[in-house]
Formats: sequence, structure tokens, C-alpha cells
Amino acid sequence: MVEHIERQTKQKDAIHAALAGCDEFISAQDLHRRMQDEGSRIGLATVYRQLNALADSGAADTIRLDGQQLFRLCGDDAHHHHLVCKRCGRTVEIEPPDEAWLRGVAARHGFTVESHTLEVFGLCPECQGKTAEAGTAD
Repeated sequence: MVEHIERQTKQKDAIHAALAGCDEFISAQDLHRRMQDEGSRIGLATVYRQLNALADSGAADTIRLDGQQLFRLCGDDAHHHHLVCKRCGRTVEIEPPDEAWLRGVAARHGFTVESHTLEVFGLCPECQGKTAEAGTAD
């Protein structure tokens, strides 16, 4: 059996550093654009490849929002879940639901639990305020 050794490259380091500079989930396109604005010459395909490699290794979280895959570096290796603002992307890590609850819900529907993810999407307080302000401007 051949062992795959992943090598560290300047591009990989640059993408990791750029992602580390983002507090919220970000798309590959937006990260690529930021990197270009800062003078990087890394191609979009490389950004996609490296972000997916980070997600596959567990170093980055990934979610789908409005048909787009978004990425964020993981704060730690522990299993975690998120509240995500659909408007601005603000992300808050939350405590996972009780495992017994998850298994109970699955069992009621005849399923077993092998793994799970939980992302809750809505509007953060700031975006709720903007929505309320826009509604009163009419």
C-alpha cells in the first residue's frame, strides 16, 4: 500500500493564512478575490482544491448556503455546530443537541445515527434590525 504524503506548499500556506483571516464562512470565489486584491497570483482552481482539502482533513468547516459552498477554519477539533446568518454570514458555534435526542428522533423514523451535522440558518441581531428598519422606511 502506498502512503499519501501531503506536502506543504507556498500556495497552500497562503490559502490557509487567507482563510485564517476570515471570521465568517466565505466562498472560494470571495477568498480568491480577496487574495487577488492583496496581490496573490493563485488561481481559482487551486483555491477550490485547497479549501476542499482543508475540509476533507477536518481543518475547515464547510456549509452550503444559497447553493454556494462556504468555508471557515475550525476553531478546534471537537465536534461542533453553527448558527449562520443568511444575510451577512456571521457565524456562532453552538452546543450540539443531546446525543440521546438525536438517536431518539432517528429511531422514531426507523433510522440509526452514524454521523450528523447541524447548521441553523437565520438572521443575526444586526441583520434583523436592518430588516425592521427597511420595513419602516416605506
